Amino acid sequence: MSEQVLNTELVNEMTKAGLISGHKRSRTHPRMKPFIISNRNEIEIIDPSATIDGLNKAVKALKEKLATGGLVLFVGTSAAAKVAITDLATMLKMPYVTNRWLGGTLTNFSVINGRLNYYEDLKSKKEKGLLAKYTKKEQLEFTKSIQKSSKNFDGLISLTRRPDLLFIVDIKLHETALKEAKLMKTPVIAVVDTDDNPELVTYPIFANDHGRSSINWLVEKIKLGLKNGE
Repeated sequence: MSEQVLNTELVNEMTKAGLISGHKRSRTHPRMKPFIISNRNEIEIIDPSATIDGLNKAVKALKEKLATGGLVLFVGTSAAAKVAITDLATMLKMPYVTNRWLGGTLTNFSVINGRLNYYEDLKSKKEKGLLAKYTKKEQLEFTKSIQKSSKNFDGLISLTRRPDLLFIVDIKLHETALKEAKLMKTPVIAVVDTDDNPELVTYPIFANDHGRSSINWLVEKIKLGLKNGE
């Protein structure tokens, strides 16, 4: 099966994972109303069919980009998303951001790339023992610089050019990344919750974007979808 097909078993699975449980009604974005089917104890319930439709379209878009050698940048810095996003990006050998979005990653790529190259060069020199010629104080400063940079740049080693597609978990948390993508006309796949504007995203996946089990479920289905039809 190349696509997820909605049935009772799948709906139960999604419900158990917390996938269709959004935020309180008071936080609902007007543009999300067509994708909400009910409200339970003030919590908005997302239409499972909309979630599956969005998921299938997102997987198709990912497949097409990857098949043509496209570069996809995965972004998820929340505690709930970090592990799943790292796992998915690593499986696909793609770059990822799980610490914090560096302003200018898309709009000022040459500067970010320069910082990335400096980090890689410094790390390589340390590993080869080429920093031993410096004073202990200077070596300590180099080590601190490497440790600080590793948090931001280790996931971006394979970001050799501007990405062809962004995958974001939580567009509110990554508002800057979304704005940069719009400026650079980079398409975006994103997990869109009930408090988000889905019109800001090229390929919205309507689902809970703050629950670990929800994000893990989506990532596993994306992996499955990418493997099917290979």
